[in-house]
Amino acid sequence: MGASVSISVSRLVDAVTRILQGAGVAHEDALTVALALVAADQEDIASHGVMLVPLYVERLLAGSVVARAKPAIVADGDTVIVLDAQHGLGQVSSTFAVELAASRARRYGMASVAVRNGFHFGTGGRWAGVLAQHGLVGIAMSNTRPLMPAPGGAQAVVGNNPLAIGLPSEEGVPLVLDMAMSASAMGKIRLARAQGASIPPGWATDAHGAPTTDPAAAIEGMLLPAAGPKGFGLAVMIDLLCGGLAHGGVGDAVKPLYGNAALPYGCSHFFLAIDVNRFLPLEQFRATVSARSSHIRASRRAPGVEQLHMPGDIAAHQSQRHRNFVTLPSALLGQLDESARAVGIPLPSLTESTGASSR
Repeated sequence: MGASVSISVSRLVDAVTRILQGAGVAHEDALTVALALVAADQEDIASHGVMLVPLYVERLLAGSVVARAKPAIVADGDTVIVLDAQHGLGQVSSTFAVELAASRARRYGMASVAVRNGFHFGTGGRWAGVLAQHGLVGIAMSNTRPLMPAPGGAQAVVGNNPLAIGLPSEEGVPLVLDMAMSASAMGKIRLARAQGASIPPGWATDAHGAPTTDPAAAIEGMLLPAAGPKGFGLAVMIDLLCGGLAHGGVGDAVKPLYGNAALPYGCSHFFLAIDVNRFLPLEQFRATVSARSSHIRASRRAPGVEQLHMPGDIAAHQSQRHRNFVTLPSALLGQLDESARAVGIPLPSLTESTGASSR
C-alpha cells in the first residue's frame, strides 16, 4: 500500500463542504454530504467515504447531479409517500426522506418513503441508524445498475442492492446491519485497484464470467452475489421494492455510477420506519436488543477467535477510534486538490498539525 496521512475530521469535513459549495451546492446540503462521507471514513468504510468526492464533483459539474435540487413529494398517502429526488445529492434527499418517515411513523405507527430519480446515498446503515436513534425500527434499501449475473449466468442483470436494518438499543449506538447483496462492494474493488492490491477469490468475475482476483478485470466484469442464489434473490426483490414502488428505475434503467458523468444515475431508494412504542414500551425493546447482543458477544468462541461481534460493532468501534482523525491515502489528497481546482477554489489545508505517516 502507498503512503497515507492522518487528517483532522473537522478539517476534512470543512474541506469537503467547501469543495461541494464550489460546485454550486448550498452550504447546509454540502455539510450534510460532507458529514456522511467523512463518517464512512471514520467507520473504515473507505469505499463510501471521501474518495467519492471527485465523482460527485464531476457529476455536479456535468449536470447529472443537480446541485440545488430539493426532493418533492409526488404522492402522499399519510403512511405511504413517494418522493422525487430530482437527481439531487443522495445524502440530501435521504435526510429529507428519513426525517419524513420518522415524523409519520410517530403519528401513524409506521411509514414508508419510496424515492425515485435518486443518486448515490452513501452507506445504507447511516439512514437505518438515524431512524433507530429516533427510537424506531429503521430499514433502508437502494438499487444500483446491474452488476451481478443470475446464478449460472454470464450477463449482469441485477445490482448489488444494499439493505440496512437499524434497531434502537441501550448501548448508546443502535444495532445496525448494513450489507450489499454482492460478496463485496464495487467501491472496495475500485479501492483495491487504486492501492495496487488484488481482491479475494469469490468477489467477482471478468467480462466473460470467469472468476478473477484482478480488480481491473473485475471492474470490467461482474460482481458475484453473496451466498449465491440467496444474495441474488434478495437483490432482485430490493430492486423491485425500490424502483417498482417509487415508479423509478429498475434494472438497467439505473445507469453506471462511474459511467457518463452527464447521464443521470437514476437509482431509487426505499425507507421504512416502525414505531416500537406501538408494539411495546421502547425501553423494553431496547433492553431486549441489548441483552441479546451481550449474550451473543459473550458466547463461546472458536479456537483462535478473540472477540465476537454483533452487526455494526466493528464500524461503531472504528468510528469511536477515529472520532478526531481519519487516515486517507496520500493520493486521495491530490484528487481532492484536483476537485477543488475544478470548482475554482484552493484546497483548504488538511495536514497542518496532524502529522503524516507511511503504511
